[in-house]
Amino acid sequence: MSAFSSLAFSAVEITNLLPLTAVIVCIGATIMFLIKAAVILRVQADDVLRPSNVAQQNHNVHVPRLKMTRVHIPFTFRLLDAGNNSFDEVRLAVSSQVRYSLQAFWGVSIRELHVSLWRTWNDLRKASSSLIVDSSYCQQLATNVRCCQPHSEHIIALQSPKPPLILGAPPRLAYPLVVFMIRETEPDELLHPDETVILVNVVHLRDPVCPLPTSILAQYLKQASGQLSCLKQLYLATGDPMTADEGSGGPTATSAGGSNNGGAGGSGGSSGASSGVPTGTLSLAEPVACAGNNEPLLCSDSAPRDCPVGEQLCVVCHYFPLSRALLPCRHTCICAVCFSKLDRCPMCRATITSYFCIRNEEYLPANTTNELKVNSKPKGTVHWLDALNDRLTDFLGFR
Repeated sequence: MSAFSSLAFSAVEITNLLPLTAVIVCIGATIMFLIKAAVILRVQADDVLRPSNVAQQNHNVHVPRLKMTRVHIPFTFRLLDAGNNSFDEVRLAVSSQVRYSLQAFWGVSIRELHVSLWRTWNDLRKASSSLIVDSSYCQQLATNVRCCQPHSEHIIALQSPKPPLILGAPPRLAYPLVVFMIRETEPDELLHPDETVILVNVVHLRDPVCPLPTSILAQYLKQASGQLSCLKQLYLATGDPMTADEGSGGPTATSAGGSNNGGAGGSGGSSGASSGVPTGTLSLAEPVACAGNNEPLLCSDSAPRDCPVGEQLCVVCHYFPLSRALLPCRHTCICAVCFSKLDRCPMCRATITSYFCIRNEEYLPANTTNELKVNSKPKGTVHWLDALNDRLTDFLGFR
């Protein structure tokens, strides 16, 4: 009898649990459905929630344009065999279009470096007559080459310091290697305020404590006016060299720019460049913090040309040449016509907040130019799907 009662009780208990189990299963199925729907909408169904009518999109797209100042960088700098560089030997490739001095230092104090870069050009020029970095703020002098004449690209090998550097564990208080390329001028020579006078290259070297690949951490541009800017690479649609036109002033930094392995060509330089001739790669120079209201610069190591060789085409229409660099992602991949129809970068899907021109846009027919002006209406509120997409992209680390 007791066994029968126990079985009956178990049956009743199971019967009571069935609704709860069904609820849990339903909730799980609903969650899975919502996840799948979100993925499908994110990948394929933008048009369901956002009309794809081109004319309607044109009325919603209005992105401010940054007015850029053109700056010429006479120096190029890049690392060779960056993946293999270590403290044993560092191989650099440099070129210059003006007379200059090259000074390199091991173990430079980060704080003192940035403080010294804010000094005026006259103070830095006087300091460079001996050493631009005081010996008390660095561990060793790597090289000091004076009065170099203009030359095409050649290779410099810096040998490992003796005794070895002591940088400690991250976060470190010193940069492993800092290379200065300093313009040589006569005492009474007057330079235009926008002239580039110093290119500062900060290099990280792989070591057992910090095994990150050897690379250019940052590149700084110092102008005769005293303005200090940080060079950032522009990502062109292809790896081919490209030279900016005169039309829409924008600075182009080709061999200095820096990120990753090579600073060739000013702006961030492509790591694979092997030619001794400047490639004319573009880069963006942004004023560093506390630089006042100075505008960003577009930098180049080559003189402007009206008809670039090997002109790159827009990745959307493959008809007009690309002419606009998008911010904040810095992808340079579209023409003015396609730009008016987009609110996101076609390369990385980042929201376009502003842009600047890297060349003139005289290729546009007159009627097209008028249409672009008419269709540039103020942009409305950000679509909730765009905001959610941006947050999800940032959270997953895809941008």
